Amino acid sequence: MNKRLMANFIGCACLTMATAAEARTSYDGPWNLVFVTQRGSCDPTYNFSVNINDGVVTHPNLVKFRGSVGRSGAVRASVTVHEKYASGSGRLTRDAGGGTWSGHAGGGRCSGYWTAQRSS
Repeated sequence: MNKRLMANFIGCACLTMATAAEARTSYDGPWNLVFVTQRGSCDPTYNFSVNINDGVVTHPNLVKFRGSVGRSGAVRASVTVHEKYASGSGRLTRDAGGGTWSGHAGGGRCSGYWTAQRSS
């Protein structure tokens, strides 16, 4: 019985380690983002940094920030800061990325593109 219990324990531990290893992505780590407004009256550019951990994009100071990166590098995110809202999508490669975004500030709609660069 002890051998069976030990085998089950080892099996569960290996499954847990494999699941944790699979959850990590090659995009994990710090990234610098630049958002450029092409249409609308939003600020011309927005710059900030995010962190990706297990495919989840986070920002330490923006409470209403949601984002995720798939294994293929497809990324989707949205952010709300006071009366400003934006959502976007695009793709990351190993060290860079980009895509489009749209949103609103005050009463006006805005849109543009974003670029990403992995931080060292």
